[in-house]
Amino acid sequence: MKKLLCFCCLATVGGTSFCGAQGAARVAAASVPTPGAATVTPPAAASPSKAASGPPLLGWSSWSNTWNALGQKMNADYIKAQADVMAAKLKPAGYLYINLDDGWSRGFDEHGRLQPDLRKFPDGIAGLAEYVHRQGLKLGIYLMPGLRVEAYDANGTVAGTDIHLQDIADTSQQGNTQGKTPGRAYRIDFTKPGAVAYVQSYADLLASWGVDYLKFDFVGPGGGNVKADTREDLKQWQAALKKTGRPIWLELSNSLSFDQVETWKAHSNGWRIENDVENYGRTGKLTTWGKVSVRFADAPKWAPFAGPGAWNDLDSLELGNGDNDGLTPAERKTVMTLWSISCSPLILGADLTKLDDGDLALLTNPEVLAVDQAGMVATPLSQQEKQQVWRAKNPDGSCTLALFNLGDADAKVVVAWADLGLAGPMLVRDLWARKDLGKYDISYETTLAPHACQLLRVRP
Repeated sequence: MKKLLCFCCLATVGGTSFCGAQGAARVAAASVPTPGAATVTPPAAASPSKAASGPPLLGWSSWSNTWNALGQKMNADYIKAQADVMAAKLKPAGYLYINLDDGWSRGFDEHGRLQPDLRKFPDGIAGLAEYVHRQGLKLGIYLMPGLRVEAYDANGTVAGTDIHLQDIADTSQQGNTQGKTPGRAYRIDFTKPGAVAYVQSYADLLASWGVDYLKFDFVGPGGGNVKADTREDLKQWQAALKKTGRPIWLELSNSLSFDQVETWKAHSNGWRIENDVENYGRTGKLTTWGKVSVRFADAPKWAPFAGPGAWNDLDSLELGNGDNDGLTPAERKTVMTLWSISCSPLILGADLTKLDDGDLALLTNPEVLAVDQAGMVATPLSQQEKQQVWRAKNPDGSCTLALFNLGDADAKVVVAWADLGLAGPMLVRDLWARKDLGKYDISYETTLAPHACQLLRVRP
């Protein structure tokens, strides 16, 4: 095997845990790009101005199971049922976030801020947050940049001022690309009096409800066909969330532009690197192998930019409902492995009330979760073959290796210690099986089924 990169030269950056329930894990980011990847110099560490710092989040999002039934499933009873399962079965492994995606709101208050749909959430978002918090969990919510057209038309006032909403809008530009009611928004002109106060009043409202996480969708310019430049919105929201005094994790969506990665890193806690992973009902399954496997090609160039409190987001982890996931058992393990070695937030998209026992075992394997939470982002030795070896160096001198067969037939995967800049012999542990495999002097090899993987910890 050709030596491509000296593995021992990876730099690290330390950090501390955002949430005590996830442990005070030390986290760090690999800072060597994949050979052939675009070269952009990453910032040295997560911005100290962000409201949160620490390992990737573990939780659940409503989107995958409510996008086509927002008026039915997206209600307090459904969300509480998800929280009940998480508290009982997933919280012990570190899953904490119950995140509401689109569909939670109905109309606006007199200050142009979205209000809960009280038909679905009779106790409002604050009441739902109280229920979630009582179980030791956290609540997330969904918004988009800009001033929604309906709020502009109503022309209320910015809270605490006599400035009207139409006075802060730039109607010549859209704030997102939805292009249809009720998604259209005008760009906010932050040079105008009242514009900053509007965002601050919105952030204060979320904090008063007890929100712990904000998914900010249709952020641009660049990825996800977002034409509008919403970077100033992002900066203002980050500052406003910090001023609330409440730690609120800020996650960006949907497919972010790599050209703007330094902005995303400086002003958020996570950013989507690809389009939606959901299959959107085409086969009745949550996702497909094709939807998830494209992340193997995209994740490496983003790897150097991940670090404490600022992570590459591979999108929802569509595991939990067995055959309804749309993946074979081998593919499910491979997806969990890729998300974990990439230190992506693990935000489940499945219906937790239908949690499959086999999937539950995958989602709660402590040695695999530890890889995700350690924050050591892996990159591949080479992306040229269907059989790949990804690696990350750990602070204790050990290495995490993920071996993948992305091909459609059984294949051998070999890794030589010299290709990692290491000198054998090495002790090898299988993290999925949670057992030691023994000592290997020069290399390690295994035969993997199609779309299968192996996750290893090796040490001298």
